[in-house]
Order: sequence, then structure tokens, then C-alpha cells
Amino acid sequence: MSPDERDDSPQYSVVVNDEGQYSIWPVGGPALRGWFVVGQPKSKAECLSDIEALWTDMRPASLKAHAGANGTT
Repeated sequence: MSPDERDDSPQYSVVVNDEGQYSIWPVGGPALRGWFVVGQPKSKAECLSDIEALWTDMRPASLKAHAGANGTT
């Protein structure tokens, strides 16, 4: 493989927790407790773009559930 064919840029994974909050995590390191990898490794910019499309409601899941139980949104 020639140097031009290698992609040495760091790869990241999108991770999500039980509250539905998203973040990115460097590939190769274990995800933190309570966070789960979603999808395939990508560049940082691609991961951030994915999060922007996925995470449209920034409220934690527990807050959304509480608001729904009280009839508020």
C-alpha cells in the first residue's frame, strides 16, 4: 500500500447512553461504562454529522418520559 492510499486520520465511533445522549469516542479504546457504539467507525466530521441528524431532542430520555407522564412536552 502506498502512502497515498493510507488514511492515517483518526477514526471515531458514535456512542449513545441510556438517556439517548450522543457523543463520539476514538476507535480502539473501550467505550465508557454506560455508553454503546452505534454504527461503523468514521472520521470525526462524519460522526458529528451523524449525531446532528440523530439527536434532534437534546433532553435526556428520563426528562422526556417525566414530561410525557405529566402531560407536558
